[in-house]
Amino acid sequence: MQATSLAHELKPYKSLSNDELRQRILAIKQEMGEQLLILGHHYQQDEVIEMADLRGDSYLLSKMAADSEGCRVIAFCGVHFMAETADILANRPEKLTERRGERVSVILPDMAAGCSMADMAAIEQIESAWDELGEVIDTNDITPVTYINSAASLKAFVGRHGGIVCTSSNARAAIEWSFAKRSRVMFFPDQHLGRNTAFRMGISNDQMPVWDPYASELGGNTEQSLKDSKVILWKGHCSVHQMFRPEHVAGLREKHPGIRVLVHPECPQDVFELADEYGSTGKIIKQVEQAPAGTKWAIGTELHLVNRLKQEHPEQEIHFLSPVICMCATMYRIDLAHLAWSLENFRDGTPTNIIEVDDETSKWSLVALERMLEVS
Repeated sequence: MQATSLAHELKPYKSLSNDELRQRILAIKQEMGEQLLILGHHYQQDEVIEMADLRGDSYLLSKMAADSEGCRVIAFCGVHFMAETADILANRPEKLTERRGERVSVILPDMAAGCSMADMAAIEQIESAWDELGEVIDTNDITPVTYINSAASLKAFVGRHGGIVCTSSNARAAIEWSFAKRSRVMFFPDQHLGRNTAFRMGISNDQMPVWDPYASELGGNTEQSLKDSKVILWKGHCSVHQMFRPEHVAGLREKHPGIRVLVHPECPQDVFELADEYGSTGKIIKQVEQAPAGTKWAIGTELHLVNRLKQEHPEQEIHFLSPVICMCATMYRIDLAHLAWSLENFRDGTPTNIIEVDDETSKWSLVALERMLEVS
């Protein structure tokens, strides 16, 4: 019933051209001024990015919006966990005190914009795995680390259990912090970021068992492999970065001699180890910006970002690493129709798609996020 109702409400917007939608969004931006911030993640479509006041990766966007003194409404053109993080940071206790209890409203233009990786680790699965691990090894000796690409409930779990949140750019610092506390790490939900980071720190693959939440017992591992572990990885991945293959690297190097391969650390290890450079979306952008004209790149990350880099840097030769079209389908759900519809609903006093994390989850998530800030 709700999906039918939403489709009915959106229908008039879907019939409008992008130019008409753009004008309606610009009108609201002018009306609301600095009270409204539209955030656009790097993987968004170009027409959505054009409307964004700020663009960047998920954590940077949330932090910039939360630190904006005049902002009272955030429209996050990203996915669900990003909007949760924005709500947690924008409405942390000291900010609420400054605003005399006034909350910042966070809008997710399309509630179906989720993250396949984040969905691979539900809080019930993490809690069950933690209890099961406790039957084999002392969980007081494990530091849980969650990638920021995870639900707020997982961030809160980490906060309560003495753990930390990380991003793709500070994963090593977070794991080093964790080992300074305890002798083992449990890293979720992305196995590839955890493995690639820990492997570069000298931890071997046989010390990094993968916990499969759908295995019949012990995540598909033996008791001995868990006792011998240094980093316990979760069987999760990014559906975009999982697509890249070693043969894609070999093919582009053969076709374009001298090309440099630049990948995101969410890529599988066999691709990651073949790359010349690696880094977060922010680092990938910076590498291209700082490279001399004529540099040839094969970039392994989301297609919209790679195509945008091509457009913005015609002085360089930029190729998408995979021959297969590979975009973030959930990010792609956000379009100008959803953005205009959600903003006009808010303006008209019928707010919809508001993301609000409960106080207890926010409190412990913030603990884990603040630990991350301390080591970054």
